[in-house]
Amino acid sequence: MLGVSVSGYYAWLGREPSAHEREDGILSTHILRIFHAKRGVYGSPRIQMELRDLGLRCSRERTARLMREMDLVAKPKRRSPVGTKRRKGVTAAPNLLNRNFQTERPNSKWVSDTTYVWTGEGWWYVAVVLDLFSRLVVGWAMGPHNDEELVRNAFEMALLRRSPPRELLVHSDQGSTYTATRYLTRLASLGIVVSMSAAGDCYDNAVMESFFSTLKGECIERSSFESRSQARQDIFEYIECFYNRERRHSTLN
Repeated sequence: MLGVSVSGYYAWLGREPSAHEREDGILSTHILRIFHAKRGVYGSPRIQMELRDLGLRCSRERTARLMREMDLVAKPKRRSPVGTKRRKGVTAAPNLLNRNFQTERPNSKWVSDTTYVWTGEGWWYVAVVLDLFSRLVVGWAMGPHNDEELVRNAFEMALLRRSPPRELLVHSDQGSTYTATRYLTRLASLGIVVSMSAAGDCYDNAVMESFFSTLKGECIERSSFESRSQARQDIFEYIECFYNRERRHSTLN
């Protein structure tokens, strides 16, 4: 059917692999190891950067092809962030950040937000403070209630770790947790400038939305938490051991 001779077929069958095929085999071994070492969350761009750091030359297209051949697929990110609506009677701070997520030094701009996780014991809430310079999680807190104490605990952890200057800008949404009197009074006492997103506009705090999408895609949605303590342990380990210390950040290259 294919017009191939018997002798030609057996010559091909017994032929040694080409140099390109041997390279593919070596690269595939490294890709497989990196993929599992990074918890199966790296796609071809980050895998290709890891190979580069090992001194292995491999284009992104070749990396993607080899991953497809091994059925290695990273967890896709969500593409539909959900904003927080304005609460009645809230006095919001102006949006001083104004979607300018770049900064030249650490501890000049922090962003903060909360998210929720379902467990076998009920909802579990996570508050995070993130430094826009390094995209490092500088403060976090978890608890069974999404209240002012939760966001304040995350902020206090960030203060202990960083001791920021008085001109620090802290940005959040207009949720009731971030417009609570005790929280705002604490920030004012430190001379911190408060900024808030426009009502219902999740893109004003896009960096936090992106982080929570990553957290859910790479940690939360890969587990079925039977208890709040299990959720706390897994999220703590993801933030402190993987995200802050090991995971590549595409914005920072």
